[in-house]
Amino acid sequence: MNAWRASLISARLIAWGVAVALSVSVAAGAEYRRLPGGRFVSTLALDDSAAPVMLPAFAMRSTPVTVADFLRFVQTHPAWRRDRVPSLYAASGYLQGWRTSLDPGLASVLQSPVTQVSWFAARAYCQSESARLPTWHEWEYAAASDHEQADARGKQGRSGLILQRLLERTGQTPTPVGRRAPDFYGLYDMNSLVWEWVGDYAALFVNADARNPDRQNLLQLCGGSALAFSDRSAYPLMMRVAALSAMQPADVSGNIGFRCVRDIQKETNR
Repeated sequence: MNAWRASLISARLIAWGVAVALSVSVAAGAEYRRLPGGRFVSTLALDDSAAPVMLPAFAMRSTPVTVADFLRFVQTHPAWRRDRVPSLYAASGYLQGWRTSLDPGLASVLQSPVTQVSWFAARAYCQSESARLPTWHEWEYAAASDHEQADARGKQGRSGLILQRLLERTGQTPTPVGRRAPDFYGLYDMNSLVWEWVGDYAALFVNADARNPDRQNLLQLCGGSALAFSDRSAYPLMMRVAALSAMQPADVSGNIGFRCVRDIQKETNR
């Protein structure tokens, strides 16, 4: 009887341990929020024309990737550690604010957006979550919302408020994610804390795509013309474009972080 009871207790402990491990795994997983997609007119226009684009539904990470998230990534993908990453994929300032290659420093920064990360590293991180970096149109579509409506770009005073939030954080360590209320889609900090990498950011260059010069990107500027904005009061958006278009894919910045997106498979009738 004692042996039977010991076996039962042991089995329960094992089951409890598995349950705890699973709960930790789920808790540590990123939350992705579904965006329905649809017809979208970008503020970024080519040749002064704002043609609508049709975006399929996609899922976006609810917060920017945090320092804690990226620490777990470099622990499991050591090739992306500061002391091991090739200079081709990350400039010399890569994660320079960290105390060591596996120590970000103060615990208070762990829930802040990770910065000083190259486009290459951001892309690799997203792949580790079975995701990718958003396209510019996807990011802009998501960022157009506020906590009340899907497209709040026409609200009076909105651009000024966003600009104020971004400027007051420039040059400072970003505060933890999720302190402000989520937007219409349940996303946090889309228009505050940091600029964010997008997958096709290099198409914001006037010249050819620096990452893949043999491929004409959907946002490639025709004839080398200058960028145009259909809304000339969209100063925060202009600043984001200026910040990203000044970067090479291996460059890093203390003001640029990222979040990831996942494609949503279309449902088929059977």
